[in-house]
Amino acid sequence: MSTMTVDFCGELYRREPGGTLTLGREADVIIDDDNPFLHRVFLNLSERQGLWWLTNVGSQLTATVSDGNGGLQAWLAPGGALPVVFAHTVVWFTAGSTTYEFEVFLDESSYEPVEAVPAVDGTITIGRVQLTPDQKLLIVALCENVLRRGDRGAGHVPQSGAAAQRLGWTITKFNRKLDNVCEKLSELGVRGLRGGPTKLASSRKARLVEYAMAARVVTTDDLDLLP
Repeated sequence: MSTMTVDFCGELYRREPGGTLTLGREADVIIDDDNPFLHRVFLNLSERQGLWWLTNVGSQLTATVSDGNGGLQAWLAPGGALPVVFAHTVVWFTAGSTTYEFEVFLDESSYEPVEAVPAVDGTITIGRVQLTPDQKLLIVALCENVLRRGDRGAGHVPQSGAAAQRLGWTITKFNRKLDNVCEKLSELGVRGLRGGPTKLASSRKARLVEYAMAARVVTTDDLDLLP
């Protein structure tokens, strides 16, 4: 059986098989006790029958779970649970305008992650979808604060007006490009970007940031694309 370690902002929390670890505003791992949008206890890690499980015990927030290389992503809704099977797993979630990240390490794992799809000729392929340079630039602008932080703990998702100004675009152009990106990824099967059959989710920017970071759609090298 494997020992599990969580790394949040450089603080390590280790649990032996049979143990549990909670994360939230008032939990074993205090993510942010000043954020009222964050559940007191949001996520729970526990070992059962030889596997570590990540469970969303919150009622509103979701989490994006990725292997360390960004080749696999899963969306963990309230009440959902996922087995933690990779030696290195990264978890992202957004509460209010702040996106948080922590890492999970297993001492022993028999599973190997798949490789992420590389960028080619100014576009990046995600499954069957290709992003244009403008669409990728929009994602970089939304992820800028998260990419620039050094503690891998928390970063803010900008308002649309601020991101548009950062790019030198009109808000109309920004929203049109955002609509296109969300539509493309929704058609691919990325969840959380739609609020209904014909409605885009109000939290789509935060969900887009989570997915883009988890899937390694953008990296710190892409910050050079910004004006």
